[in-house]
Amino acid sequence: MSESDFLPEGTLRGLPGPLPPGERILWRGAPTLSGVLLRVFHARLVMLWFAGTAAVLAVGAAAGGGPVRALAVAGPTLLIGLGALGLLTLLAWLVHRTTVYTLTDHRMVLHVGIALPITLNLPLTRIEAADLRLFSDGSGDIPLRLPPSERVAYLHLWPHARPWRVSRPEPMLRSVPEAQEVAALLAPALAARADGPTRIGEPVAVRDRASTAPGRLTTAGAR
Repeated sequence: MSESDFLPEGTLRGLPGPLPPGERILWRGAPTLSGVLLRVFHARLVMLWFAGTAAVLAVGAAAGGGPVRALAVAGPTLLIGLGALGLLTLLAWLVHRTTVYTLTDHRMVLHVGIALPITLNLPLTRIEAADLRLFSDGSGDIPLRLPPSERVAYLHLWPHARPWRVSRPEPMLRSVPEAQEVAALLAPALAARADGPTRIGEPVAVRDRASTAPGRLTTAGAR
């Protein structure tokens, strides 16, 4: 029995039901495992903290008892750090495995959540703008700005939410591979729906925080 056995006929994983007639899928994807591990759970900082703590303990122990004592004192801290890294890797894999982002020519659908999955339908006419932040590996974050009347709880979205935007949460595609290509698909899809009730007369654009020119695709720089 596969996961598709639990879905209604004609329904793709990550969608609430079969596509309506005339709607077509432009792109489907999920966060990269490394992106979630390093940028959501900050695995590098966690290991740096444990390694630094172990080094401080080892130096203090070596001064009084030599290298054997230093290893005995620092060893448990390093083991705990490896256990923490393993747990974070498992959580990152679960986020990667349970997330499906789907872009159609009518909407963006975010299927997110590990224990309590939710499916968030975002019509393109209700997306005011989308930002793009590229990373050095070609992946990137794409936050979606909604009108003030469209409110989604930050905790329901996390980690698929733009960091620190708590009062007005922004759903975000996290660490999607080939993010620039995804943004290139999203930009014209948003522009084609810009005549909806988003902002009359104001073109919808994919842009970064510093850009104000409509219709341009810019990035916040690779990291």
